[in-house]
Amino acid sequence: MKKKTWLTALSALLLVAVVAGCSSASGGDSKKIKLAYVAWDSEIASTNVVKEVFEQKLGYKVEMLQVDAGPMWAGVSDGSADAMVAAWLPTTHASYVQKYEGKFEDLGPNLEGTRTGLVVPAYMDIKSIDDLNDATGKAVDYTIIGIEPGAGLMISTEKALDEYALRDKWTLLESSSAAMTQQLQKAYNNQEPIVVTGWTPHWMFAKMDLKYLDDPKNVYGGDEQIHTVVRQGLKAEDADAYAFLDKFSWTPDDMAAVMIQIQEGKSPEEAAKAWVEANPDKVDAWLAK
Repeated sequence: MKKKTWLTALSALLLVAVVAGCSSASGGDSKKIKLAYVAWDSEIASTNVVKEVFEQKLGYKVEMLQVDAGPMWAGVSDGSADAMVAAWLPTTHASYVQKYEGKFEDLGPNLEGTRTGLVVPAYMDIKSIDDLNDATGKAVDYTIIGIEPGAGLMISTEKALDEYALRDKWTLLESSSAAMTQQLQKAYNNQEPIVVTGWTPHWMFAKMDLKYLDDPKNVYGGDEQIHTVVRQGLKAEDADAYAFLDKFSWTPDDMAAVMIQIQEGKSPEEAAKAWVEANPDKVDAWLAK
């Protein structure tokens, strides 16, 4: 009888442990979130800051999904990602808004005053995209250094080649954000001509004297905003995450501070942590209920 009693007690203890373990796992699941982003310096900065706040202030486990723009929008729209703070609107990502309309929730801008277009060093004697039709192209082998294929900026630049009748002479080189800035920095250091696809905010404008080419046909649109976009159902399923994402907003100077730290050698995680620690008032405002 004693042995039976002991086995019964042991079984009961094991059952309690299993139930407790299941409860813990369930609780952990409710504190997870997936953030999609593109590998632009600006979005690396913003997404890592959001990740830092989620993990250190709200106790979430964050999974970061680095993808191209198309998969980023697709992921939030089909629910395989919970959110992104990297939607460039109304122009750059307009095609994705149209494609996935009704399948996501736009929480509005988290940063005002962005811009995209063709960028050159200030020492180049060229002012407008129209000027690319003259001999300027010979100096750069009629090549525009682009970023990741499928990015909204690349789609706009393909359109610019047609709108400005550049298609027969000029080539848009698919590259990456990092490779583009490396080539730009190298040309700048040697005072050589170069044309790249660019955007603001970006650390390159703080490190180099650059200028946008005028866009009289308004292919790239005017000033833009970066929006926070979440999957449908997030508000009902995770009110805390939704509330923070809805309040998240900062300035181009805030973003530039993080980007420059990363460019100077800090990891994105280190730079984000430093910014969060240095800006408690802004972070508290995001988390206020």
